[in-house]
Amino acid sequence: MRAGLQPLILIVEDETDLVTLLTYNLEKEGFRTVAAYDGDEAVLIATERRPDLVLLDWMLPHRSGLDVCRQLRRGPKTRDIPIIMLTARGEETDRVRGLDSGADDYVVKPFSTTELLARVRAVMRRAAPSMADEVLRCGDVVMDLASHRVRRDGRDIHLGPTEFRLLRHFMQHPGRVFSREQLLDVVWGHDVYVEPRTVDVHIRRLRKALNETDETDLIRTVRSAGYALDSQAA
Repeated sequence: MRAGLQPLILIVEDETDLVTLLTYNLEKEGFRTVAAYDGDEAVLIATERRPDLVLLDWMLPHRSGLDVCRQLRRGPKTRDIPIIMLTARGEETDRVRGLDSGADDYVVKPFSTTELLARVRAVMRRAAPSMADEVLRCGDVVMDLASHRVRRDGRDIHLGPTEFRLLRHFMQHPGRVFSREQLLDVVWGHDVYVEPRTVDVHIRRLRKALNETDETDLIRTVRSAGYALDSQAA
């Protein structure tokens, strides 16, 4: 995001009513918006204006959103722009195709604007953590994103890069349970193949670092579901 400017979101959608709705809600939340009504226009605007995020409809005139997504990922000026696919196609195979084409997230129509805004903020945090709050707090744990330091009850916690990203994600969503697959997507990225059990190894390392003086274990294991940061314990 350019210094001094609110994030710019490119809306790629051929339904004018939906463009109007999205524009209104995004600008009400402080984002700037620009719209494209077909795939060719979308690629042109994305290349020229370098938006901070693209909301990309799957079904577009002339070329599909999947094709646009792939082209943006190939372009040197656009390959790092976060992309959220918008589509009425809700099957798992369609979601996989969307993510495989390079999308960062996938929202099925009809969707609530509240959910979409939450997804937008989450994807932008992942893409540029500096856009989030500089300091995260949960109980006696404090994470300074600018200095990359973590403290618990005043003592320094030494974490590797992966454990830092895991803890950051948990602290951004205290109490919420995430499956191994969800954590893999967020921390490692969906385009990197990592065994789900790898998550368990890094969770153990994170637990050891956080609880080295026998404090309450903040990481809760939910059988058959995944892991959460226990906000009540914190």
